[in-house]
Amino acid sequence: MDAFTTIISLFGGLGLFLYGMTMMGDGLENVAGDKLKSIFDKITSNPLKGVITGALVTAIIQSSSATTVMVVGFVNAGLMNLYQAAAVIMGANIGTTITAQLIAFKMDFLSPLCLAIGAMIVLFSKNKKTKQAGSIVLGFGILFLGLDLMKDAMSPLADSPIFTELILKLQGKLLLGILLGAVMTAVIQSSSASTGILVALAATGALPLNVAIPILLGSNIGTCVTALISSIGTSKTAKKAALIHLLFNVIGTIIFIGFTGPLASIVQDITPGNDAESIKRQIANAHTIFNVLNTFILIWFIKPLVALVNKLIPGEDEKEAMGVKYIDERLLETPVIALGQTTNELVRMANKAKENVEIAMDAFIKNDEAKLKKVYENEKLINILEHDITKYLVKISNTEIGEEQKSVVAAMFHVVNDIERIGDHAENIADLASEKMAKNVDFSDDGVKELRGMFDYTMHSLEISIECFREYDKEKAAEVRRIEDRIDSLEKELRSSHIKRLNTGVCNATVGTIFLDVVNNFERIGDHAVNIAEIITEAQYN
Repeated sequence: MDAFTTIISLFGGLGLFLYGMTMMGDGLENVAGDKLKSIFDKITSNPLKGVITGALVTAIIQSSSATTVMVVGFVNAGLMNLYQAAAVIMGANIGTTITAQLIAFKMDFLSPLCLAIGAMIVLFSKNKKTKQAGSIVLGFGILFLGLDLMKDAMSPLADSPIFTELILKLQGKLLLGILLGAVMTAVIQSSSASTGILVALAATGALPLNVAIPILLGSNIGTCVTALISSIGTSKTAKKAALIHLLFNVIGTIIFIGFTGPLASIVQDITPGNDAESIKRQIANAHTIFNVLNTFILIWFIKPLVALVNKLIPGEDEKEAMGVKYIDERLLETPVIALGQTTNELVRMANKAKENVEIAMDAFIKNDEAKLKKVYENEKLINILEHDITKYLVKISNTEIGEEQKSVVAAMFHVVNDIERIGDHAENIADLASEKMAKNVDFSDDGVKELRGMFDYTMHSLEISIECFREYDKEKAAEVRRIEDRIDSLEKELRSSHIKRLNTGVCNATVGTIFLDVVNNFERIGDHAVNIAEIITEAQYN
């Protein structure tokens, strides 16, 4: 096999390996579904829980880089502090060793079987969950097929005097081995793939353990490049999270530089032997032991690590007055998480619209011009959120999501529009308050009492509607509908009582017009509240 054919076969195998790993990770992610979101939702300041979270999520999505990118996104959105992020990142480094452990097993005979079974399930199954399970099996087969192809491509290297000489030069050159591992992983953007190459080389008998360990250490540094790139253009806090990832692996590598010999002895004691299969297992174990021990050592120093990062990147973020808080482009790596965060952003937008209705009504009753300005400021934010959330929903719909998620995304497009319209009605009430102040109009006590009564029903409807959407509670949708029926009845009652006041001369035509316009806006807000609550009955959300 000539050099060109070797390189093509190697990259072809690497491509299959990465594709299989992605397919397997996507399948696991889809099967996990909302459980994956709930894992992140339960993160606390407890470092151990953070480590477990990072390890579990990375084991599911098969990429520590993807997990770290998500963490950067969470930190950028203000959903996770640096202490929590540091623990999750440490766990992600442990989770990524699962792939190395899998590929170290001698499962060559399973590859064709997994390809056959997985392909048949994906092609012929009609059940969505079964198809996802088939994707996991198929991805597993493709991963091992790629590994076999890489091993076959590199088998001539075992007899190559040039390669043997290169390996001899690397022996004892720890820094050179670390640099090689870092560069290789930075280029491939996957420490699992780098480890896969090392395992494939070891399977040919061409790579001794004492050369592989420094390259493994370097691969942990190289995998930080993805998170560092993803932090460009983010908040200072998000950049700090990416830097924590880098420092964690650099400090760990520095600690272990002087202990590569003992590390090699430990893994050789666990799996004795100098044959290719033993070295494969030793490499996988070295990868796992390094990351577990590094986490065990540094988990006690999270506070000093965060303090160091704060010194390296001084200052706090300037809080933006306008813009989204929960959604982030980086979260699109895992659509289930992105969808959950969009729900949070929509709830935030809905609460902002609800708050604006309250402020507008307060301004109307008290003739408060300062509160009118607040309504108009909030309306600008609501419009920005409507634009940004809609764009984000389009991006989610273009990712690999299931039918249930597509149904939820479609419902969310309607919810965004309804919330934006509620904001418009709040602005209308503010305009009416401005008109009332400009014309020095006074309302009768009965008129004010009636408006307050309808306002209370409207706010109650909005509050339950938001809860209904946030919790996807279909029972609460019926309650919103009952309140809306009462609001519709009140509109008719208030129109009737207002006409009586006009006829008796208690109020004039100008007061009457403003009064009826406010009532009409309340009724329309109630309609939109019902839309938001009932849209979940149309979405196929479990």
